[in-house]
Amino acid sequence: MTFKTPLFLLLIPLVLPFLGFLYFRKRPPVFLFPSTAFVSGLPVTWRLRLKHVPFFLRIAVLALFILALAGPEKVLQDARSSSEGISMVLLLDTSTSMAAEDFTVNGQRINRLDVVKSVLKDFIAARPGDRLGLLAFAARPYTVSPLTADHAWLLQNLERVRFGLMDDGTAIGSAIAAGTARLRKTEGKSKVIILLTDGVNNAGKIAPLEAADTAATLGIKVYTIGAGTREMAPYPVKDLLGRTIYQNIKVEIDEDVLQKIAGKTGGAYFRATDTDSLKRIYERIDKLEKVKFDENGYRQVEGYFDIVLLAALVLLLIELILARTIFLRIP
Repeated sequence: MTFKTPLFLLLIPLVLPFLGFLYFRKRPPVFLFPSTAFVSGLPVTWRLRLKHVPFFLRIAVLALFILALAGPEKVLQDARSSSEGISMVLLLDTSTSMAAEDFTVNGQRINRLDVVKSVLKDFIAARPGDRLGLLAFAARPYTVSPLTADHAWLLQNLERVRFGLMDDGTAIGSAIAAGTARLRKTEGKSKVIILLTDGVNNAGKIAPLEAADTAATLGIKVYTIGAGTREMAPYPVKDLLGRTIYQNIKVEIDEDVLQKIAGKTGGAYFRATDTDSLKRIYERIDKLEKVKFDENGYRQVEGYFDIVLLAALVLLLIELILARTIFLRIP
């Protein structure tokens, strides 16, 4: 049990004893008798023995009112945690060239984006201690998920990534700059960006190497991955009858720039030509150092203000009835 404003609880030891002192202090009698000898032999009734009950009920009512003001609540679920891991932003190319189907899974042809999403799911699930964020980019970057340790929520947002959410293009420099902005104020020694692309920078206002210089200045490593087979790749298109056919397109990956980006920031460049090599690339992240961070998540609580207040009102009603009937005092 916790309280929203526990300072109100200080009123209980301060106010209630004072009220008890005022109640039990000796006061001059209302009626003066020359002698009490004629009533000294009368039996003590139960009403006389319980004459202080209304006062104690009033004290209980006041205590419950103070308790209600303090805001009693019970924490049902607390997602706050402290763990060790790395702070990492995943940059995923979603330009239309990622629709090329030059990867296979279980013997079936599948496009690059779907393969990367599948590998990322395993990568995220295997690293519960890491703080991960996800940005997708085409002609410009957009945030899929900010940095979080809630990987279930991250996976839900990854599932929504698809083609056509923005203008086509490949803004590698802008994507790195956006990832750097996410990690800039993050505490910890290990900050990493993993950039996966299958093309050449042809959009955005920031040059890839300039963005890499900024990341390096802030101590952010950038690992770059070139995805796709070499030379030619099958790309699905619709013919005049609406059938899906494949045309071979030339694979253009600016490996020189990707290597320089990785070199400037202390990262590494990899080339993923199939699903297995893509999985092995992400395993390299296991060798990064661990850092400790706190995840502020959410708290689910249940308040008891109304229950405590209702109990106070019930006791107050009982006290008023008793004080005006059984324990009525005259004067």
